[in-house]
Amino acid sequence: MKKPRPTARARTRYTDYPVKTAMELMDFLAAKMPDASRNKLKQLLSKRVVYVDHVITTQYNFPLKPGMLVQISKEKGKKEFHSNYMQLLYEDAYLLIINKKENLPSTAGKGKERTALSILREYVQRSGKERRVYPVHKLDRDTSGIMIYAKDEKTQKKLQEYWSRSVQEYKFTGVVRGELEQESGTVFSWVADDQVYVSHAAGALGGGADKAITRYKRIKIANHLSMVELQPQDVRQTQIRLHMNDLGHPIVGDIRYDPEAQSTHRLALHGFRLIFQHPVTGEKMKFETPYPATFRSMVARPAKEAEEKES
Repeated sequence: MKKPRPTARARTRYTDYPVKTAMELMDFLAAKMPDASRNKLKQLLSKRVVYVDHVITTQYNFPLKPGMLVQISKEKGKKEFHSNYMQLLYEDAYLLIINKKENLPSTAGKGKERTALSILREYVQRSGKERRVYPVHKLDRDTSGIMIYAKDEKTQKKLQEYWSRSVQEYKFTGVVRGELEQESGTVFSWVADDQVYVSHAAGALGGGADKAITRYKRIKIANHLSMVELQPQDVRQTQIRLHMNDLGHPIVGDIRYDPEAQSTHRLALHGFRLIFQHPVTGEKMKFETPYPATFRSMVARPAKEAEEKES
């Protein structure tokens, strides 16, 4: 007898409402729960129990589009995840998906330094059970963005082993020095991971070097900077930073390659979109965060210049 496909058990903790018509979130909730007062609906939002496409949403006028999924947590008394270092985008019986802030190590830290891994382990252990969290991949300390962590070793290994097949899209946005000449392109090199840095080894076919490919698309040019979308074929530590420097356009704030790094507050690199197949349930999982506001401000033209361009 064929075994039923596993489901992410966290889904039983939510009431699901598919969105079929474009409208604001408050109007949608009022239509789905006509007996609830407007104050009651506002309380649901303030208590952070309303999710839109797996992301906690508190904005009452958030614009919904057909195809989105609104979920309301049934665990009203549960303490929600709170951290100044990251946002928990999604959780089920097998996975934790986070949006990590910059200046936070994803796994190993120095001494008792806080890491994304240690924060998540503390979170899952609050249930009183002997639970662990396993990193699936890494992001540099200075890089922010969406990351996957597993709740068991089997799920971790499955995602790592079949990463190229499971992950359909993992895109980053960044701001680089100078004006990118081409609207889009591909950077190719050989890289070798020496456990601390990724070093460039162009043309090297041996010595443990692996092929690395990064595709890029120019989004905007202003102030002698370029905003770009970047898609690495594999997520190797510092691959994107290495490749942008190879083009002669280092990531803004990169202390290894950007000569003006000291004048910026952070590395301008953020993993904003992740689409992958759930390793256990087979579901298509999609997560996306906005471009960081600091990135947009970097390529915002001065008001006078913008007026002259429009006239």
